[in-house]
Amino acid sequence: MARGEPGLPQAFTWRGRRFTIDHTLKAWKQSQPEGRKKGNERYLRRHYWTVRTTTGEMMTLYCLRTARRGQHRWFLYTIDDGPDA
Repeated sequence: MARGEPGLPQAFTWRGRRFTIDHTLKAWKQSQPEGRKKGNERYLRRHYWTVRTTTGEMMTLYCLRTARRGQHRWFLYTIDDGPDA
């Protein structure tokens, strides 16, 4: 974790089920224009990761940055159970 970037958790619980991340497939960031201020400033809003779990699911998670320093909210954006689901 550098420069206030959130660290990807090693595991998390969703709908009562625990998932452990095996490896990261992709990572990227999303920025947006800064509020109603004039100028071309952009603010980093979200950090995304596409990961594979130890049980084979491919998931996209993102962390929403908030105005308070060090405050982050995590979301499960997509989940793919694989070809046998």
